[in-house]
Amino acid sequence: MISKFTYRLLPLAYRIWKIEVLVQGGIMSLDKISTQLGGTDTKMPPVETWNPPYCGEIDIQIKNNGDWFYGGSVIKRLPLVKLFASVLIKEVKHGVVEHFLITPVEKVKIQVDDAPFLLTQWRWLDTDEKCMQVSTNLDDEFTLDENHPLMVTESGDLYVTVRRNLLAKVHRNVYYQWADIAQELVTENGTELILSSAGCQFTLGKL
Repeated sequence: MISKFTYRLLPLAYRIWKIEVLVQGGIMSLDKISTQLGGTDTKMPPVETWNPPYCGEIDIQIKNNGDWFYGGSVIKRLPLVKLFASVLIKEVKHGVVEHFLITPVEKVKIQVDDAPFLLTQWRWLDTDEKCMQVSTNLDDEFTLDENHPLMVTESGDLYVTVRRNLLAKVHRNVYYQWADIAQELVTENGTELILSSAGCQFTLGKL
């Protein structure tokens, strides 16, 4: 059975689904619920302005490969996954990272195995300044820059900030492609592979 939280999110995808849902024993127009969530346009919902009560956990899991699961089954509808991702937030308390889906009236915890997004593609932009555009498995596109920095962990895994504090793990194929075009530079940390974009330099790790 789909939770009430899922029903509250479905209105954002009304332009895709063209359906109505049963709520509290009756038919409620998705347009009405959509109004509560700020409409059905392509803009990201203003989750930073919402402060709903915590309502427990929901059986949604984001796997290492970026697949979303509900109740143990993969969510195959990409528009629905994008809908969930648009209201995803991350909180860090006492070093513990937790992810939540949020609406103006409800906040529920989900499980994320690693990062909620996977960075799968990149290309150079045709600009005067050397800028790299990257994209995720959910079609988020942005420039690799100071607002979307690349970071490397002690284990050598690469992550990029997508929006707010949400991360995308860099796919291994992308890493190999970047390693081929990166510059070898001697820094205070030793010889590193450096990737440059939008006036910023990012390390891919030590050699």
